[in-house]
Amino acid sequence: MRSSRLFAAYVVVMVGAIGGYPFLPDVPWLGTGWQVAIGWAAAAGTVVGVRRYRPPGGAAWLLFGAGVLLNASGIAVATLVEWIAGAPVYPSVADVFWLALYPCLTAGMVLIHRRRSTARRSTTLDAATITTGLGLLSWVFVIRPTVHDESLTLLGHLVVAAYPVGDIVILALVTRLVLSGAWRLPALRILIGALVMLLVGDVLWVVWSQLGLEIGGLPLSGMNMIFLTAFALVGAAALHPSMRQVTEARDDSPSGFGPVLLVALTVAALIGPAVLTIQAASGHVTDAFAIAVSSTVLFLLVVTRLAGLLRHVDAQARQLRELARTDALTGLPNRRDWVTHLPLAAEQARRTGQPLSIAMVDLDHFKRFNDEFGHPAGDRLLKSAAAAWQEQVRAGDILARYGGEEFIVLLPDADPAQAVAVIDRLRAATPLGQTFSAGVAQWDGSETSDELIHRADQALYASKHDGRNRTTVDSAVCGRQV
Repeated sequence: MRSSRLFAAYVVVMVGAIGGYPFLPDVPWLGTGWQVAIGWAAAAGTVVGVRRYRPPGGAAWLLFGAGVLLNASGIAVATLVEWIAGAPVYPSVADVFWLALYPCLTAGMVLIHRRRSTARRSTTLDAATITTGLGLLSWVFVIRPTVHDESLTLLGHLVVAAYPVGDIVILALVTRLVLSGAWRLPALRILIGALVMLLVGDVLWVVWSQLGLEIGGLPLSGMNMIFLTAFALVGAAALHPSMRQVTEARDDSPSGFGPVLLVALTVAALIGPAVLTIQAASGHVTDAFAIAVSSTVLFLLVVTRLAGLLRHVDAQARQLRELARTDALTGLPNRRDWVTHLPLAAEQARRTGQPLSIAMVDLDHFKRFNDEFGHPAGDRLLKSAAAAWQEQVRAGDILARYGGEEFIVLLPDADPAQAVAVIDRLRAATPLGQTFSAGVAQWDGSETSDELIHRADQALYASKHDGRNRTTVDSAVCGRQV
């Protein structure tokens, strides 16, 4: 309860502080101090959250807080540099503080990914595909235009390029986290919101700078509010009670290959051709090499993803085939699989002249056992009986679950006496002091599988009729009980 109150109080204070920012009087350093105070308060929120909740992998949250602290401090440094120089300076030492946000966020996100085991191959490929497409846009509209800006030094070019590169890295990590399904946690949703606000702010700065517009007054306040909101959301995420779960080791369930992801991947894959078409239509193809590289990477990523999907489908098909042949409870072959072996064994017996027998086995009073101990206990009895019996049959015999508490055994090269000996071993190994009734029938050399199974079933019912806990050999062979 106290944690929830702390979170709510923080949100109220931050909403008031950010909402009041545009209405500050035009006093030197007041706006700068206001922004820095919000950033530092958000950074302090991450520390408080780590100390209060003590999450595993708390270093990730401290890295987020450090990034916000440094970025907010850069605002004060930029104002100080401008005051000393008497005019805006770009690039300046303030960019070191602003750019420090990106490695801190990246390191924190990597720690979250590693602890949550979200590094699925498919998720990584999907995130890389989306990021590659958007990276081409960043190159065409942000990075390359600065190359021809003669007003910038080499350092200036590097600094300008560093911001979109940092945004691309953050975008890749956020996309990977969203695709993994980890966004379901409230604290993670808030953190993702913070990163999205940061990306939105950077994109708007790019748009304004590319249009050559002077930013000031209310638009500048609105732009600053976007970054202040990003700062505040980082602190809010750290103070939310669910923040402890963010860095807990777990295996997130992927969100699946749904229509939204399919549209996102399609759009990303078409960015290269779209840019090339637009430039060709304008008569100036200026980014042919970048488009070729991006398209090649996207093609390889798509092919790799397709290969992974095909392997996944093939693995599922094998699993379905196995499930179709296996009883889910006992792990034995099921009735459908067992009956496919009987005609083959009969044909083998016909060619070699060896005897072939089958045995039907039914646990005695199984319904009463279920009623007395419950169905889970009944399931455990079936599983333990199947495991014990499987160890007693001969090599080449096939024990299967026929249905319910009924089992069936295929006994190649076994006459009725040998079959009864095997069944006796099964009876001695039956767990929990339980008994069973059995019926044995030997193939006559010409009857169908259904007829042979019917005779074994009739012998089983004869065992039950005569008092249970016994084996009856079909009368067509020798008509005796054991």
